[in-house]
Amino acid sequence: MNFGLHIGQQNITIDELRRLWYWADTAGFDWVDVWDHFYEAPPVDGNGSCFEATTCMAAMACETRNVRVGVLVLGMGYRHPAVLANALATIDHLSGGRLEIGLGAGWHEPEYRAYGIPFPPIRERLDMLEEGAQLIRMLLTRDRSDFAGRYYRLENAACNPKPLQPAPRIWIGGNGEKRTLRIAARYADGWNTPYTSPAEFARLSGVLDGWCEREGRDPASIERTVNLSFHLAASPAHLERAEAQYRETWGPAAEAMRSRGVVLGLPQQAIDLVGQYREAGAARVNIAIRPPVDWDALEAWTSEVIPAFRR
Repeated sequence: MNFGLHIGQQNITIDELRRLWYWADTAGFDWVDVWDHFYEAPPVDGNGSCFEATTCMAAMACETRNVRVGVLVLGMGYRHPAVLANALATIDHLSGGRLEIGLGAGWHEPEYRAYGIPFPPIRERLDMLEEGAQLIRMLLTRDRSDFAGRYYRLENAACNPKPLQPAPRIWIGGNGEKRTLRIAARYADGWNTPYTSPAEFARLSGVLDGWCEREGRDPASIERTVNLSFHLAASPAHLERAEAQYRETWGPAAEAMRSRGVVLGLPQQAIDLVGQYREAGAARVNIAIRPPVDWDALEAWTSEVIPAFRR
């Protein structure tokens, strides 16, 4: 089983952000990514700071040597997919071929509204995601591309240089059973779900299997991963601090989140939880952290939890 670090790069200095991905590169993780937000999440008032995603990817690409580098997930509505494809190809070169492409429909309406970016209904955002995933794949793998969609067009378009990887993996993120998982079955190499319980992960994975069968796709060709909100207590003495950080992170939603994808309690409880996701079919568990960074908890995760699945 593999492990990733999903960083919410809000309310943090660039030095500590760099410390995080530099540390993760040799701490037992195979994947490091950031999120794609301009305002804090969960939403508060838009006054928090948040570093931009693609530039963070470029920095990670330059300052790490081992981990896969990505974003879970890039909101399709924030950037024209052709412009994004060029940025992604550049990042793949900066990383030496370690790029992972995460794509989603987008959800954080206050960001769109504040920046004047259209925020259409979810059906249209999913249509944009489906078109964008196809377009990005074409640009990164073909010499020239033509595409005539409702939202995006290409006319004999080139994207050069091509990535170092012949075909960087595309991940579709989200839980929508009718559209999102169908898009994953059609176009993705991997599927990621955030904050989902082991039972719900297994159920959604089964829905994805069903879409794969309808699309003539081998379900085993799509890797499945989960993001877990990270609030581990390194020792009993840290339990109160971890609980307080959890409540501060999720606010009014804290009680509802307990039954979803959250790492709470001590390392042995985390080991038991990760084991449930492994049984449910997860190939990787990503711990999702928001500042303030609990370095004691991170060290406990890498010294006790990850080794339990590498024996």
